[in-house]
Amino acid sequence: MNLLRALATVSGMTLLSRILGFVRDFVIARAFGAGMATDAFFVAFRLPNLLRRMFAEGAFSQAFVPILAEYKNKQGEAVTRHLVDRVATLLGLTVAAVALLGILGAPLIIQVSAPGFSADADKFALTVELTRITFPYILFMSLVALAGGILNTWSRFAIPAFTPVLLNLSFIGMALFAAPYFDPPVLALAWAVFLGGILQLALQIRPLARIGMLPRFNIDYSDPGVRRILKLMAPAILGVSVSQISLLINTIFASFLESGSVSWLYYADRLMEFPAGLLGVALGTILLPSLAKLHADANPEAFSSLLDWGLRLTLMLTLPAALGLAMLSVPLITTLFHYGAFASNDVLQTREALLAYSVGLTGMILVKVLAPGFYARQDIRTPVKIALITLLATQLMNLAFIVPLRHAGLALAIGLAACLNAGLLYRGLRRRGVYVPQPGWGRFWLKLLVALAAMAAVLWFGVSADAVWLERSGLARVSWLAGAVVAGAVTYFGALFALGFRPRDFRRRAAS
Repeated sequence: MNLLRALATVSGMTLLSRILGFVRDFVIARAFGAGMATDAFFVAFRLPNLLRRMFAEGAFSQAFVPILAEYKNKQGEAVTRHLVDRVATLLGLTVAAVALLGILGAPLIIQVSAPGFSADADKFALTVELTRITFPYILFMSLVALAGGILNTWSRFAIPAFTPVLLNLSFIGMALFAAPYFDPPVLALAWAVFLGGILQLALQIRPLARIGMLPRFNIDYSDPGVRRILKLMAPAILGVSVSQISLLINTIFASFLESGSVSWLYYADRLMEFPAGLLGVALGTILLPSLAKLHADANPEAFSSLLDWGLRLTLMLTLPAALGLAMLSVPLITTLFHYGAFASNDVLQTREALLAYSVGLTGMILVKVLAPGFYARQDIRTPVKIALITLLATQLMNLAFIVPLRHAGLALAIGLAACLNAGLLYRGLRRRGVYVPQPGWGRFWLKLLVALAAMAAVLWFGVSADAVWLERSGLARVSWLAGAVVAGAVTYFGALFALGFRPRDFRRRAAS
């Protein structure tokens, strides 16, 4: 399979999900604004999301996919199927127990994760209730991640990439049609999470059956493959926990700031996650199976070359996205969210957080490309050590930035820490000789900078003042924003084309 085509497939599905995600956030912002109810929901939803990333996309996938790729290429279908059955059984039982503990211990969890909410009894009680409804999401999504890891290893990228669309559809439907039937209405959002998890899991059944890898119940803790995965998961859980603990600490800080701070950070994060998911998650998804295969085949030259391809593609696509987020912050926020209960002050406060996040966008996406260089080699300890350094740096920056910059300081700390994380991962790969840059990086950087300068000039002269965007009608915002985005993209990619870039230069075959 052509990796560029695979990237286009995953990015296309992710784009659909992100567009629906913005529709979701538009509906939520219009209906609920930014206040006590949304603060409570975003905190409640963040908790199962944190554990989902630990057990699903994070530690589990990092440990499971390289071993699965090795079994697929060397052990044969029957042995691989037994591994899938035993891993699925153990994962399902473990995460079900965690979900039950989360439901029972919700009050204690909220006291620890958002202590500032304890001062408001109604807000605290609402957050606890929302947490209990959303916590089973971790079970559904851990099994979805298992299915995604299997399908991606078999180069079936479309279904796992499409799956998040169902969660967004669940949110939109529940917010638009079911909210009036709940008291308080924000409970509809929590049940949307529950329903979305069930729908996403159901979608995986047929594709897994078609490749003969639909898991069956099979407990065997002595299986050597299971033990290897558990051994790799131990440091991986620590590493993923570090990044999620950092986000949790940020929530703790934000819970003491003025009401709405958690929501402003959420909406800014949603905008930042658009390119991060579209590019970072997609690249990480398609790179890990191929890198694992190249490592299993003992082909270090191809391994390094594939990393080089991923880095160049990341920089070429991410740098203009970061620049665009910064320069189009108010147009984006007003167009997507400035309706109904989402006031002008919410726009300006969200803008501050988005500007801070944009500083670290490139670092966030580079981490998604560089980290698989370690995971594919079954080296998880090094990224964990780097994550611990990043956590310490994040909290030091939180303390330094929160007083002068308030919620935006928390966003800036995350962005700068992501850049530090990416830099340390890059240095680690270079020192081990795992990655050796291909020739031509100097010319590549020069051409990128020229194209970015041209794009910046077009956006600078083509975008109106913030006050104008706050006053425009919704239709006018959409048309002006679309024009600005198209003009910036045409300028950037047109400049790259004039400087000699061609799509065929980035074609790459997946390892098979």
